[in-house]
Amino acid sequence: MTKSEYDRSDTIDSIAAAQPVGGNTPDGTPLETTVVGSEPTAKVSGGYIFWLMLANFGASIAMMVPLAYGLALRITELAPGHEEVLGYVTGTAQLIFLVLSPMIGIWSDRTRSRFGRRTPFLFLGAALGLVGAVIIGFAPNLLLVGAGWVVAMTGWSTAGAAIQTLQADKLPEEQRGKVSALTGLMTQVAPVLGIGIAYAVSYSTFLVFFVPAVIGVVLLVLLPTFKREGSSKDLVVDSTVTLKKVIAGYGFNARKYPDFAWNWVGRMVFFIGLYFNTTFGTFFYAQRLDLPVREVAGVVATVGMLGVVAAAGGALLGGFLSDKLKRRRLFVLAAAFIFIGGALAEAFAWSLPQLIIGAVLMQLAIAVFATVDQAIVYAIIPDRAESGRYMAVVAFAQKIPSAIAPLIAPLIITIGAVGAEKNYTLLYLIGAVFALIGGLIIMFKVKGVR
Repeated sequence: MTKSEYDRSDTIDSIAAAQPVGGNTPDGTPLETTVVGSEPTAKVSGGYIFWLMLANFGASIAMMVPLAYGLALRITELAPGHEEVLGYVTGTAQLIFLVLSPMIGIWSDRTRSRFGRRTPFLFLGAALGLVGAVIIGFAPNLLLVGAGWVVAMTGWSTAGAAIQTLQADKLPEEQRGKVSALTGLMTQVAPVLGIGIAYAVSYSTFLVFFVPAVIGVVLLVLLPTFKREGSSKDLVVDSTVTLKKVIAGYGFNARKYPDFAWNWVGRMVFFIGLYFNTTFGTFFYAQRLDLPVREVAGVVATVGMLGVVAAAGGALLGGFLSDKLKRRRLFVLAAAFIFIGGALAEAFAWSLPQLIIGAVLMQLAIAVFATVDQAIVYAIIPDRAESGRYMAVVAFAQKIPSAIAPLIAPLIITIGAVGAEKNYTLLYLIGAVFALIGGLIIMFKVKGVR
């Protein structure tokens, strides 16, 4: 497709979002097939993909730097020797967002504004994220750290969900793997570069939180600035929100949509394994390399830079190749097996080379799985008129593990622990088992996608 054709497709998207149901777009396509509820067919432009990638990078760097390093550092300052607090802080925040996310999705689907349905939530999420980062940076106690992370995580997750829903709204089948690969690549690159930035400003704990947050806000705002979603003021939707609809928004009919249900279950199980093996990454490296927590940022950044090369290859290979071969499930299963290899290497690693091998394999696996399974989600979403709500339900499959795993993991690492040495070996092995089960479920139970 030529540049002019790409630009024209963006124009059609904006016009479609700006008009009520009925009538035609400039090329004669009925608006009702491009506004809500139908499979998108027009390709998005290279420019739109570029700004989408930057927005995803911004949301990811702002979210992942605190998770990978900042919160561990803050907790060590306020409660040294109590690393289990990290699991409680992150798990509590995830549980709170789990309650909020379907309501945010329903609200997004029914938003009518001159900025569109999703853009207001990019702005709202960015603002909340920045406020939360400031709270954590100045917090004098763990209670305020936890409260600040609830605000920050709610904000960055809301913005990230808006980006995902925009993709569900706009991407046709032939672009889903590619765009998922490119945005997924940003998710992998962001924490690595973010850790490097955090290490550079680690002399100030406040800046460790504030700098990634500012980067996140700027990059999120650039997407709607340069690629406007289009007005949804005249969009014909059922704007009434009842208690029944809100409650229904927390679930779906598994019998009616078995592929969506099985993919949801497989995704959740895989992410339980993932979060078992990533929640305590900073403390894990500190123990295995016998380093103070404050000095681990350099190691995490170094290991991450090598892992990001594998993640880039995994995301691009998985996304582009699955589009070309029109096969998704096989790549998901392959990702599960690669994850097992990485988890085993990490579980028994006591040197930097071994840790690097494990991290590279796990980054490769996560990138392939996240990219390809996201493309599967876009293909099997039950009702595109309510894509915001269903993407929130999909997010449950990741948010539930991110809430539960950090609460369970502190118990696992104490099993058989000797003195101050936590049992990370057992934690990583259990994570590998969950990842395998998740991959097998998607491979053999999701029938509507090859």
